[in-house]
Amino acid sequence: MDINLGISNADREQIAAGLSNLLADSYTLYLKTHNYHWNVEGPMFNTLHLMFEAQYTELATAVDEIAERIRALGVKAPGSYSEFAKLTSIDEADGTESAEDMIRQLTLGQEAVVRTARAAFPAADEANDEPTADLLTQRMQIHEKNAWMLRSMLA
Repeated sequence: MDINLGISNADREQIAAGLSNLLADSYTLYLKTHNYHWNVEGPMFNTLHLMFEAQYTELATAVDEIAERIRALGVKAPGSYSEFAKLTSIDEADGTESAEDMIRQLTLGQEAVVRTARAAFPAADEANDEPTADLLTQRMQIHEKNAWMLRSMLA
């Protein structure tokens, strides 16, 4: 069935590619954050355990919204570990890092998601794809704030 959203097929494909990168980064950060939630140790355990839980819970909702936007554009959303591994800019973690290193790694991950969302924005903006632009703006705002909160714990 033809899709006529007022966005050309080429633009929909380009926007969906940027969103697929965002989905991969968001899912990888979700997994990393959940890993750290389970495995964090030390005197800041309770604080970090709860902070990481809040962040991975928010990411779980975000990955669904991002994937659904890709589908609304008429493109298949990536959904496997192998697809995410090809698309993500975030390194995996094994959960053996110190609490301070976990905070550092999650800060870098939050900042990476911001950069990925920012890189996807021009295609959505140029195609007048306001729903995607809005989604990207919201994601940047959330991840910039999370990065700031994590960085503040290292000061």
